[in-house]
Amino acid sequence: MDADTLKARLDEYAPTNALEQELALGEILQTFVLAALSRAGFFAEAMFHGGTCLRIIHGLPRFSEDLDFLLKRPDPVFRWAPYLDAVRRDCEMDGIRLEMSDPPPGDSAVRKAWLKTDSTGAVMEFKLPYSRMAGKKIRIKLEVDTRPPEGSGFETHYLSFPATVPVTVQDLPSAFATKSHALLCRPYVKGRDWYDFLWFASRRIRPRWDVLAHALDQQGPWAGQAVAVDADVYVKHMRAAMARIDWRLAVQDVQRFLPLREQEGLTHWNAEFFGYHLDRLAKHWAE
Repeated sequence: MDADTLKARLDEYAPTNALEQELALGEILQTFVLAALSRAGFFAEAMFHGGTCLRIIHGLPRFSEDLDFLLKRPDPVFRWAPYLDAVRRDCEMDGIRLEMSDPPPGDSAVRKAWLKTDSTGAVMEFKLPYSRMAGKKIRIKLEVDTRPPEGSGFETHYLSFPATVPVTVQDLPSAFATKSHALLCRPYVKGRDWYDFLWFASRRIRPRWDVLAHALDQQGPWAGQAVAVDADVYVKHMRAAMARIDWRLAVQDVQRFLPLREQEGLTHWNAEFFGYHLDRLAKHWAE
């Protein structure tokens, strides 16, 4: 890819500081990796999901660090290695030299791999708006759940950069279900999840209750209890989660992933604010 095309892509982000520039460069690299995975046939067996999926595919107005995936069918012997080889070859063709780490899977159902580079190909051929430390590496973590909760729907979307390629993604009702599982069961505060909740709520999306029920049965305080989930159960437990959150920590987590223009809304974050949006969402579901 030529430097002019890549510069035009970075200019679309209109970064206002060095951090926004770094996040934009990371996202550009993420799209190269996604395109390479598509060409390698990865999406025949997996779907893209999580915050980065919402960002790249659906325009979520926050940056995200990792590339997260779910297998369409459980596969306890899945390995990243053949796909990483394809990613390396594709990125090298664009002048991006990647270091890769693909550790043994161990007992976890989540298979992880790490990519990093201190070269961004043609990026280095033009002057960046903000100075960047020489040799600073861009890092991406890949995660795939090899034993995902049952029932997720998926659909095909298309990247237009760095090439036009198909990407299989988790549909939004299923994505809201798995995001809600994280909100209810994550043992630490992650403000990015709560930001995403507001995004789903603003679109009046209803989670797939069967996907959420399967996820709750797999992992967390309700594991093995076969909890039936509906709107009333959801609102009850989500309201309890909102009451116990340290919203100061939640704001600290998400703030660095938001452009400055998006950060003003964080001043309103508290249990009452989120409860208001939860009530509006539940009212819409009842209509």
